[in-house]
Amino acid sequence: MIHNERTKLTATYLNTAAGGLFTAGVIAPVAAATFGVSGAVGGPSALTLVGGVAIVLGCSVGLHLLARTVPKGLKP
Repeated sequence: MIHNERTKLTATYLNTAAGGLFTAGVIAPVAAATFGVSGAVGGPSALTLVGGVAIVLGCSVGLHLLARTVPKGLKP
């Protein structure tokens, strides 16, 4: 039972990290660009914004998919 709980905890951690990465790297920059909030003078170009969001989105999806494979190690 301890092994199964640790496995579930690992999957939860990875999925939470994926959600946090999505929020910080996709939602926040898109919202900042939409509402004209920028820390740098002039802000990033549209290409930089789209590229960065795509990279972070890919990493977030990768973490989520990894989290989905972890429960396969559960013992009956």
